Amino acid sequence: MSSPEDLSASLYEKRKGVYPKAVDGPFRRFKWAVMAVTLAIYYVTPWLRWDRGPYAPDQAVLVDLANRRFYMFAIEIWPHEFYYVAGLLVMAGIGLFLVTSAVGRAWCGYACPQTVWTDLYQHVERFIDGDRNAQIRLAKAPWGPAKIGKRLSKWTVWLLIAVATGGAWIFYFADAPTLARDFIAGDAAPVAYATVGVLTLTTFVLGGFMREQVCIYMCPWPRIQTAMLDEKSLIVTYKDWRGEPRTRGVKKAEDGYLPTGDCIDCLQCVSVCPTGIDIREGPQIGCITCALCIDACDKVMEQVGRPRGLIDYCTVDDAEREKKGAPPRPVLKTLLRPRTIAYFTVWAGIGVAMLFALGARTRVDISALQDRNPIYVRLADGTIRNSYTVKIRNMQARPRPMEIGIDGLAGAVLWSENGARETAGRSVTVDAPADSVTRVRVFVAAGPDGEQRSPFNFTVRATDSEGGSSADDTQFERPESD
Repeated sequence: MSSPEDLSASLYEKRKGVYPKAVDGPFRRFKWAVMAVTLAIYYVTPWLRWDRGPYAPDQAVLVDLANRRFYMFAIEIWPHEFYYVAGLLVMAGIGLFLVTSAVGRAWCGYACPQTVWTDLYQHVERFIDGDRNAQIRLAKAPWGPAKIGKRLSKWTVWLLIAVATGGAWIFYFADAPTLARDFIAGDAAPVAYATVGVLTLTTFVLGGFMREQVCIYMCPWPRIQTAMLDEKSLIVTYKDWRGEPRTRGVKKAEDGYLPTGDCIDCLQCVSVCPTGIDIREGPQIGCITCALCIDACDKVMEQVGRPRGLIDYCTVDDAEREKKGAPPRPVLKTLLRPRTIAYFTVWAGIGVAMLFALGARTRVDISALQDRNPIYVRLADGTIRNSYTVKIRNMQARPRPMEIGIDGLAGAVLWSENGARETAGRSVTVDAPADSVTRVRVFVAAGPDGEQRSPFNFTVRATDSEGGSSADDTQFERPESD
């Protein structure tokens, strides 16, 4: 009978290192392009400038936590407009569903941050250690000056990339040039150093050492994606009806090829896979749909004189059609189907609604809060006075004159805390600073006759040439009638 130690050893296998081989082809070049674009966006965006005038920051993309603002080029999002950010997140989720239902885990294979930085780290590794075979030999070699030198060189470059990654992230939350100077001088906030440290560590470990383990074991998306896929989704597929039975190498007879499949069992598809899987075993959780196996297999098929596409993007339906000798459907017809059209309609609908809301939103807003202690005061002339704290929100990057008024309360007058009762009228004027919230304490007086709680509105109107108005409902309190 096996001991618990033996049983444990038989159930768990030690991780085997994955050393992807370099490959060239259309999908590899596409991955190069995506990696260059995504890394450029991430590292360069905080340094882009956008002129918003003298009263607002000029960083194109900025998450200004101190002032609770989110800037993205010409768009400025205030805290009460957070639903725009929520809408963007919903669009991102639906977009991910759309891409997955159409072309499988294309996000994972090309644009996921884990994929992009792992790919970058692997290119650094090839440059220093050599390609697949050289890396395997180096991993098995005993530690010596040559191996230590290469390891230190590689890890140093990885660490520099990781530091740059963490550093770029904090620049999204403050003015990038200013924060960079303070960071280097040691004058930045402690949270900035902590954030860079955490992101440096995670990038270095996840991109350099854990790699495919993140995709297979840590990421939840491989387990969720099955709900997005169906028999009409384009996924990387090994056409077993064409490749089997396999033969080791190319064997020829006098009258041509022997009656074997096209797969010559060269294992090039396995050698180039960044997660180390064998696509010939069918769809599996480790496949990130990067399509590098397609590039490798097409190259081999061309060398042995067989048709390309033994491994290809293919739907389950088209695989069955090809197996029976029918031609595959056009790619456009494969992509345009009820599920993808439904996802795109919802995604586009949310986007259009957000654009409409952005275009129609007013840049003036008002909110009023009634003071509760005391709720009301009876003045010498018998009128009842309530006090309110009114917040005027000027969402323009310049100062604007605003007029606060009341509507719906017959015979009422108001005046500001800095004004006198004798100056009371139906409105007061306030100079609202640029891109800020102005608090004004006002008093409203009305006759004693009327409902105990009378609803009315505070209004605000910009009196400059651009105009704009808003209103907020509240109530006027009177003492109970005898």
